[in-house]
Amino acid sequence: MTSTFPDISISTDRLVLRPFEEADIPELTAMMNDELTAAWTSVPIPYTHAEARSWITGRAPAERTQGRGIVFAVNELLTHRLVGSVHLMNTNWHALSAEVGYVVAPWARGEGYAAESVLATAHWLFHDQKFERLELRTAAGNTASQQVAQKIGCVSEGVLRNALIVRSRTEDGGWTDIRTDLIVWGLLPEDLEDAPPVQYSAG
Repeated sequence: MTSTFPDISISTDRLVLRPFEEADIPELTAMMNDELTAAWTSVPIPYTHAEARSWITGRAPAERTQGRGIVFAVNELLTHRLVGSVHLMNTNWHALSAEVGYVVAPWARGEGYAAESVLATAHWLFHDQKFERLELRTAAGNTASQQVAQKIGCVSEGVLRNALIVRSRTEDGGWTDIRTDLIVWGLLPEDLEDAPPVQYSAG
């Protein structure tokens, strides 16, 4: 029998982490077409409404139902705008470990939303699901993502040399692949003792 995460939502003071809905297609499409998102992730370029629909209605729910992880849409509590996405993936149910990835919409950057949503997810993963490890991987040049890792209390555990392909703009306005190092960060339950407090509820 495949282990799966429950179909839940997580709330903080400012955010709601919930399953994606078809109504999110326009905002998800816009968020994924952002330059920084395209550079640091492997999303298709351009990211179409059809791609967003396929993700929301098929592939994202399958992450949970097939036991690989869980995908959250992150909404601003007051405005209901789509702030970003948090994705638990590569779940090892025997070792009780998972990897986390996240994307933040351009308009929402600089507000601490990435750290708040990932930290709430980590609290839920450790306290409610009894997991023992959360891993985060950042490209060597992605300093914003590294700052999120540090802010939530992750420990830098090493560098996987030449292990990741990111994208960069070319002179003619296209994209080209660039190979780079990958920094591995780890977060354990005891690491959250020094992390910024986040009040959350899951249900």
